[in-house]
Amino acid sequence: PGVCNAMETLLVHKDVAETFIPRIAATFRNHAVELRGCQAARALASEIMPASDEDWGAEYLELILAVKVVDDFDGAVDHIRRYGSLHTEVIVTSDYASSQRFIREVNSSVVMVNASSRFSDGNQLGLGAEIGISTTKLHAFGPMGLEDLTTRKFVVLGEGQIRS
Repeated sequence: PGVCNAMETLLVHKDVAETFIPRIAATFRNHAVELRGCQAARALASEIMPASDEDWGAEYLELILAVKVVDDFDGAVDHIRRYGSLHTEVIVTSDYASSQRFIREVNSSVVMVNASSRFSDGNQLGLGAEIGISTTKLHAFGPMGLEDLTTRKFVVLGEGQIRS
């Protein structure tokens, strides 16, 4: 849990929450993961503790997961836009149109469909050894390899030319 590509928040569509949340809560309980959730999630699994507003944007770096039930796709994207870090976002879906919309509308340096967030790693993405990650769009955006830490120097030699 102490890596930057660990899952911190799980958003669950309301149509699957009643069956999915109790199952996932039991799995996480067996692995000593503390769950903090919204009222709807807590109603479906007694072990889920109340989430505070700070939980939705937290990078815990420990065995804690925030769980929120969302009404629809727009609710999930709104949550990501408000609380996301611009690092990595993942959608798990069998609906191709939703996956493509997620790719278009979620503004993170790495966006994944039906894959583990653990693939958000410079080496996994072909950059060689990952040196860092940038969640700003000035210079590098996302995992950074050695090339991202280099700069260019332009040398112009002239004989009095001017730009016209």
